[in-house]
Amino acid sequence: MDYQVILSPRAIQDLQEIVRYISFDNPQAAENLGAQLIEKTRVLVSFPEFGRTVPELGEPAIRELIFKPYRIVYRVNHQRRLVEVARYWHGARGTPIP
Repeated sequence: MDYQVILSPRAIQDLQEIVRYISFDNPQAAENLGAQLIEKTRVLVSFPEFGRTVPELGEPAIRELIFKPYRIVYRVNHQRRLVEVARYWHGARGTPIP
C-alpha cells in the first residue's frame, strides 16, 4: 500500500519563495523548477525511505532527497503511512531546519 505525501505549510511557503525569486529573471524557468521540485517527491509514495537520513540531524525518520542545489527534507511516519515534506531548502543555506 502506498504512502500519502503531503507538503507542510512551510514547504509550500519555501516553494513559493523559490519560484518568486527565480521568476524575476526567468518566469518560465521558475515555473519549471517548482514543478520539478514537486515531481521529485512523487517517488516517496512508493519508496518513502528513498532519500538519505539528513546527516546533520541523524534522525532516521527525517530524510532528504537531493535536487541540486536544493534539499527536499521530509519526515516519514510508517504507522500512518505518511510522508510530510517539511522543507525545500537551498543547499547554500547550511543545515536544513525541518
